[in-house]
Amino acid sequence: MRPILKKTADGSFTYYLPELDEQYHSMNGAVTESRHVFLDMGFEYHHAQNPVILEVGFGTGLNALVTAIRAEVSGRKVFYITMEKYPLEAQFIKDLNYAHLFPEGGIELFAAIHECNWEERVKVTPFFEIYKLNADFITFNGELPQNYDIIYFDAFGPDKQPEMWTQENLTRLYRDLNPEGVFVTYSAKGEVRRRLQTAGFRTERLPGPPGKKEMLRGIK
Repeated sequence: MRPILKKTADGSFTYYLPELDEQYHSMNGAVTESRHVFLDMGFEYHHAQNPVILEVGFGTGLNALVTAIRAEVSGRKVFYITMEKYPLEAQFIKDLNYAHLFPEGGIELFAAIHECNWEERVKVTPFFEIYKLNADFITFNGELPQNYDIIYFDAFGPDKQPEMWTQENLTRLYRDLNPEGVFVTYSAKGEVRRRLQTAGFRTERLPGPPGKKEMLRGIK
């Protein structure tokens, strides 16, 4: 089924997937959620000057866009590795309005991120390099270019896509995370927190974005 375009509370768009009865982002604000969960609680929390980020769930490319913008503002050089099994078709990407919400080069940057070839390391700006993998996170057994400092875990929710949130998968992420690395996700479910702890993470419940009381951060 075709994804359905929806406007969220902060004016940014998201897509609704009828087959999953799920949105790519919170209806309380797509850009707001992305900034709060992944930038403020993940990117800004970690101290690395040149962080390597692994994103599970490239989706619309929103997290990559806001990270690229924040990287330039902060002067930190980011290597962004992202994995997506089902990339959105170009016709759906062009209907998203994220780029227009960032007037300083947002349109060009969003286009550049999506125009990058998959399975190729591309320097998009002096502060943002991306490596997009068209792969299934669950079955992926290849080697990533390097270990990572920050994990953006942005899969669909545990009730919609439980196979993504298994103990095996979270333990694998912990194993390849650099010392003092950080894991962030919008989910605050108790089962997710317990699995993160079993994997080895020290977990924190943090204030969530609008519409969510809490979210989770794990620290290695």
